[in-house]
Amino acid sequence: MQFHQLQYFVAVAETRHFTRAADLMHVAQPSLSQQIKALERELGAELFRRARGNITLTDAGEALLPLARRILADADTARQEVQELAQLRSGRVRLGATPSLCTGLLPDVLRAFHDRYPGIRLMIEEGGSHDLVRELARGALDLALVVLPLPTPSPALTTLEVLREDLVVVSSPDEPRPGGGRRTVRVADLEGERLVMFRHGYDLRELTVAACRSAGFEPAFAVEGGEMDAVLGFVRAGLGVAVVPRMVATRSGRGLRVTPLASPGLHRTIALAHRSDVAPPRAARELQRMLLER
Repeated sequence: MQFHQLQYFVAVAETRHFTRAADLMHVAQPSLSQQIKALERELGAELFRRARGNITLTDAGEALLPLARRILADADTARQEVQELAQLRSGRVRLGATPSLCTGLLPDVLRAFHDRYPGIRLMIEEGGSHDLVRELARGALDLALVVLPLPTPSPALTTLEVLREDLVVVSSPDEPRPGGGRRTVRVADLEGERLVMFRHGYDLRELTVAACRSAGFEPAFAVEGGEMDAVLGFVRAGLGVAVVPRMVATRSGRGLRVTPLASPGLHRTIALAHRSDVAPPRAARELQRMLLER
């Protein structure tokens, strides 16, 4: 019994017509008929009752049909599994992330992924959540780490929460402690401070400004418009204080004083997003698993 014979048998059983089955399988009709007869000889039983214009299954054919379908389905599954395993030896993953996550969360996870799958190219795009959502929607990214809630909620995206991260205040050790020197500060204590502020479109900018306004004041900026590395550098130079994720402050702590925010503090929720209508490639799904299990 050969694999292609089962394919031909199922095609005839479903079309109830030898010529249509041959067209479906892209073979000549005599060749298909010969293979069906060879299968019948192998099994020792006729599979079809052949009458002009009327092809029906015999009892043997009825018994074989579900088994043949299962064999073909299992073979297709095996082919897909092998192809997906091959994808983990070469290929690429296109991951978008906010700059703070590129600094804080990603280095350790990407190192672990690269050690396990050295043949996969990692292509990282930094941007704000709004830009990353747009890139996901147009198919330019496989996955993106974004800050929830999304700036423009999209039903075409699936999001999975990765972590909820505390925000802290960083300042220069050479400058007075923010908030009058206390070990923790409230958002309201930042009213007397000059902030080093991120550029427009940066998730942390909107979050910080909104928190200050909720506390009853408009924040004063010493410098604004930078990315994460620039903001931390300006803080080290003593130009002002900044509100940043704890993970970033921990990794970049040299030359910075870290002051927690008093309860209830400020937090942000990080999620992994991908398109709902297209399954990410196998390599991207593996990176997703590692991010969720980190």
